[in-house]
Amino acid sequence: MSLYGMMRTGVSGMAAQSSRLATTADNIANSDTTGYKRASTEFSSMVMPNTGRNYTSGGVTTTVINSISQQGIHKYTTSALDLAVDGNGFFVVRGGDNKDYLTRAGAFVPDGQGRLVNAAGFQLMAYPYGFTPAVGSADFGSLVPVAVPQGEIPAQASTQGAFQGGLPTGSTPVPPANLPSANGVTAQATVSSSLVVYDAQGTQRILDVHFTNTGPNAWEVAVFDRADAAPGGGFPYTSGPLGTANVTFDPVTGAIDPAVTPLSLSLPNGQAIDLDFSQMTETGAQPTIVQSADGYAGSAIEKVEISRDGIVSAIYGNGTIERLFSIPLAEVPSPDRLSVLPGNVFSESSDSGDVTIGLANQKTRGAIVSGALENSNVDIAEELTEMIAAQRSYTANSKVFQTGSELMDVLVNLKR
Repeated sequence: MSLYGMMRTGVSGMAAQSSRLATTADNIANSDTTGYKRASTEFSSMVMPNTGRNYTSGGVTTTVINSISQQGIHKYTTSALDLAVDGNGFFVVRGGDNKDYLTRAGAFVPDGQGRLVNAAGFQLMAYPYGFTPAVGSADFGSLVPVAVPQGEIPAQASTQGAFQGGLPTGSTPVPPANLPSANGVTAQATVSSSLVVYDAQGTQRILDVHFTNTGPNAWEVAVFDRADAAPGGGFPYTSGPLGTANVTFDPVTGAIDPAVTPLSLSLPNGQAIDLDFSQMTETGAQPTIVQSADGYAGSAIEKVEISRDGIVSAIYGNGTIERLFSIPLAEVPSPDRLSVLPGNVFSESSDSGDVTIGLANQKTRGAIVSGALENSNVDIAEELTEMIAAQRSYTANSKVFQTGSELMDVLVNLKR
């Protein structure tokens, strides 16, 4: 019986070394695979019950361990859509079976519909911008595919503008006949500014805004379309003001009369816009006017940016920034115990613990690095050493089997 056990043990050893060589082969083959995690074969003894003075040999059994928690070195690229995780988290991707998986392989490119997919065809999933998942949850149901916008952003007409800053105290009042609202050749303004706005077609228009002192702490605001200005600019305009308003300031504090309401204008094409002057003051000797307005012209997308927080933003040619998605990161208590699946993805197992999803750059999940990829954590030199050691061990185990076979022949031939 011990000869059979000896041969069985030799076969067990050869099978174990075969498994060791198989993981080494996989590691070498995937040494350049983005996000690949090294596999290793761990041995444990298998002991048979022994009674009396005879020893019954057992063997060896193997367990494959993947070093998923060991982060690979980052390789930087020129594509903002190449992503790596600096921490313990995983990207959430969706396969063709409509199931969600975890991965560290972040080489994403847009498909025909603009959705970001990696080399294995898995779609990158994220939450719509502004959505916050519940703490400690695995809210896969709220995830949507990350898609790069196609075409142009439509024009948005300006509806609001605002002025803030200070008008100079002690200004010389302008006679009524010379006020900008009169739009005469002798018209003059104390302080002039301008504001860029957009109509419903996305056409840019410039409004000339003239502030004119009419008396102590009293001012006139007159707004003109610069397209109507005289040759070389200024007065007289070919059309009257788009709107005028009279405002007053507190002589002590310089604050504007709180009863002042926004000045409503109508652009030549009928587009309505309100100008807010509630933040203006009458202080200081030099005017300090700051203006702003909403709206923008239609524009094509220039690039996509992804922050360390996982915020996906589209940057358009007109300077508009549109925040689209929040890429979350998933984590598990024991990542090395995740189930390894084809396509360099992982799924939850009974030994890994439950998957939780949260926003990037928080806690231990880590941050997202745009323009980088995580190399495999395989060391070729180490794998070649493993291969040589496995080869020698396999040969030694085969010698054990061969010796057992020869002894069995001797035992059988005793009868002859």
